[in-house]
Amino acid sequence: MNPTDHTAVKMKERASPNASIGWMAILSFALLSLLVLAGKPSLLNLSFPAMALIVGAFLYVKYPFLYMGFSWWLWFLAPLVRRMADYSAGYTNPSPIILAPYLVTAISGVKMLEKVGRAQSGANIYFFASIAGTIYAIFVGFIKAAPVSAITNALEWMCPVLFGFFLYSQWREYPKLKIHTKQVFVWCVLITGVYGVIQYLILPGWDQLWLEKTIDLSENARAFGAPEPMNVRVWSTMNSPGVFAQVMMAPLLLLLGESSFLGSLASSFGYLSLLLSLVRSAWLGWLVGVAMLFTSLKSHLQIRLVIAIVVAAICALPLIFLDPFSEYISGRMQTLATPTGDGSANARLETYSRLLGLGLVNFLGNGFGAENGLLDSAILDILLTLGWLGSIFYVGGALPLLVRLLSDASMKGDSFASSVRAVCVGMIIQMPLGSVMLGLPGMILWGFLGIGLAGQQYKKVNAIEIGTIEE
Repeated sequence: MNPTDHTAVKMKERASPNASIGWMAILSFALLSLLVLAGKPSLLNLSFPAMALIVGAFLYVKYPFLYMGFSWWLWFLAPLVRRMADYSAGYTNPSPIILAPYLVTAISGVKMLEKVGRAQSGANIYFFASIAGTIYAIFVGFIKAAPVSAITNALEWMCPVLFGFFLYSQWREYPKLKIHTKQVFVWCVLITGVYGVIQYLILPGWDQLWLEKTIDLSENARAFGAPEPMNVRVWSTMNSPGVFAQVMMAPLLLLLGESSFLGSLASSFGYLSLLLSLVRSAWLGWLVGVAMLFTSLKSHLQIRLVIAIVVAAICALPLIFLDPFSEYISGRMQTLATPTGDGSANARLETYSRLLGLGLVNFLGNGFGAENGLLDSAILDILLTLGWLGSIFYVGGALPLLVRLLSDASMKGDSFASSVRAVCVGMIIQMPLGSVMLGLPGMILWGFLGIGLAGQQYKKVNAIEIGTIEE
């Protein structure tokens, strides 16, 4: 497919009269949610997840790519909607609003159910293996913990895998998948990046109230900083600095190949807000991702990557070195040079020394819903929650998928596919420092894994140079 065909796909998507019905459903959902927030904010706790589920089901059946984008944006924005509702109607914990992205994403499990009972081959069997590991942990959770807690925790583990499989299943329309994914994440960087800077400078009332309540309920929330402007770690529209930083890392890697004005503007705010989150593991993930991206591209695309990094630095550095930001960011960067004196690093080491031994001998696992405490480690979380028995299935499914994605050199001419692989590596490298396979970070990891495998399958079946789709 040549560049003209690529443009034609975009024009066809925008001009399609059928797609307009899907957009009307999304816009109606957004408008109704705003009206409820303005008139009866307490009602939003029930109406938001209910309306989201209805719209999500409709989009899944009729417009799969609009469903994909709708799911992503619910994950990005639902925590902010929750905070605004709480600000107007009173703090609610737990908030049903936060269930909306989980419920809508769980719809994608229909795609996996369609494959049950059929002969499995290729990547399918590995996705099924990972889901089998989570199903095992549900049963253990029902025995060892409260059923409600087990189900809630299971959604955090299962939704990313289901969504990744759904994206992989769209491999026949990989060109469309690329276009829609890039559109979603360019706007994600711009909107959440701008809001992150605003959050740091003025800290809106709904964010301040939510942080105060969260600190009262959990000492761990003190890591967010003080609930006052220019003294908080940015978490933007999401629910923690760690989640926000892990999400922001992914599109910033995608945008390294984006030369448009919108892409450059989005990157400027994206990098600034990523630094204001003060999440060093995400900084490390981005650096590793860039190194991975550089080595996986052809020489002429490597030159483009270097130019893109220089342009991004030119756009972002003036903002970073302005007075409201420079001292706050530089103080965190200095801890990279002296990790032994850093409190959070020492706390992680203490957690590993206390729990790693228990995890290594935990054959059955504690199951979903068990109180393992704040682990900040995917390794410990997998061992303690799934045990060796569940981990054999979960990791035994995920690892071959990752190896398959990284070992295929046929996608070297596709810069988007190379960026997707870099995102996956950037997330995996953070596993010792955070539970990157759960919730929204898990959506990034498994979602991009599914997209990357879809590209490989498309290339394999069609036997064409996929790079010409983009280049």
